[in-house]
Amino acid sequence: MEPETITVLDHSEWTPDPEAVHRVLADLVAGGAALGWVDPPSADEVAELLDEVLSQARAGDAALRVAHLGGRLVGLGYWRRYARPTHRPHADLEKVAVDAAAHGRGIGRTLTAALVADAAAAGIEVLTLDARGDNTRALALYRSLGFTEYGRLPDFVAVGERRFDKVFHMNDLRTRGGQ
Repeated sequence: MEPETITVLDHSEWTPDPEAVHRVLADLVAGGAALGWVDPPSADEVAELLDEVLSQARAGDAALRVAHLGGRLVGLGYWRRYARPTHRPHADLEKVAVDAAAHGRGIGRTLTAALVADAAAAGIEVLTLDARGDNTRALALYRSLGFTEYGRLPDFVAVGERRFDKVFHMNDLRTRGGQ
């Protein structure tokens, strides 16, 4: 039996599927994933977010990548350019999410590396991100792809009674070539 093929597409190659994106994000958040929501987002909220990111990607102000495994959407990630004129050469890697059932197959690494390459190709000078301090697998992945920590807010993220550090990373594409 052949292993299932992982396919990574950019926004121009992908037919938007808000229901599949909602399924991935809502399932991950329901399982406790650190994606910026405490409760799973609604289908309408995800559809609106997807429309915004796709519109920005078409205008050259964002990049969106999706991953399919065996024809099923299992991951997505995107960055968006900062809107302020003084920050235009910079972008924030806002989300990389991989279906829990597909973890360990290199999908997060493939998506993130593609997004870093997209940022470099778009002339982004510095790609930033923040992550919850207990998300050690993601933090290790980001470091392996050339991101360095530049700050930390202790106990900044509140999830119920629990508190987590907010960790800031950057990849200076001017000096590292985007690795």
